[in-house]
Amino acid sequence: MSTQVALVFVLTFIIHLISTLAFALRIAGVRTGRVAVSLALFNVLLLVSRTSNTFQGPLLAKHVERNILGGRAEGAEWDFRWLLLAATLATLAGGLLIPTFQRLFTRAIGTFSVHRSVPRLLLRGVTPAGLRGLREASSIPAKENLTRLSFRGVPPRIVIYNVVSTSLITVGVLASLYAGYLNPELRVTANNMSPVINGLSTILLFVYIDPHLSIMTDDVVGGRATEADFRRFVVLLVIGRLAGTLLAQLLLVPAAWVIVFVARHL
Repeated sequence: MSTQVALVFVLTFIIHLISTLAFALRIAGVRTGRVAVSLALFNVLLLVSRTSNTFQGPLLAKHVERNILGGRAEGAEWDFRWLLLAATLATLAGGLLIPTFQRLFTRAIGTFSVHRSVPRLLLRGVTPAGLRGLREASSIPAKENLTRLSFRGVPPRIVIYNVVSTSLITVGVLASLYAGYLNPELRVTANNMSPVINGLSTILLFVYIDPHLSIMTDDVVGGRATEADFRRFVVLLVIGRLAGTLLAQLLLVPAAWVIVFVARHL
């Protein structure tokens, strides 16, 4: 693994870890009843994720360009397999860390409500008291989250949409870059087609998944559903994200060939 691929591996891990930990912030918002404040803190996480995403694409594109120009296309597929593995490991780690970060985010929401400053909140997080709070909040997921798992109150199609959406957004940029290896003459066109795949994922996310999650959030805050129902839904979504990153491994090569085919006939 080259230095550039290793760096992209880390960035990919950060992106998917933050995406998964965002569910912990949702739970904290429900528990405290401060959903709007939790969304404000979510924007901070989103900023970190998008900053990582900004560097991920260009770094990987430069690596691909150098390999194509140097005639080093052999074994290129494994670079992308490793990056997809980073997404899976990050999602798994994020799922295991949700109980800990839910407690941390609950404290962060309380602190933010008092000081009303994101910079001060971040500074307090690196103080001795903040680091001590991290140790005190450490927890592992309860096994009941899996043993008592059910689709009660959760449409199975939402979980399926989540699997498909995650797989598409995970493989989108990687498949478009891998298509450059399959047809170097059309690599610029292929690279510019990643928004098409990501667009399909975004449609599923904002039309089906996020609205259902928001409705359930309001139901819990309004007393029409329990926090246990919400946690069960979050567990299903995390499992769906994990399955989506695994599905992305299967979609990498077929998606790249589809991109090559479309690029040829545009």
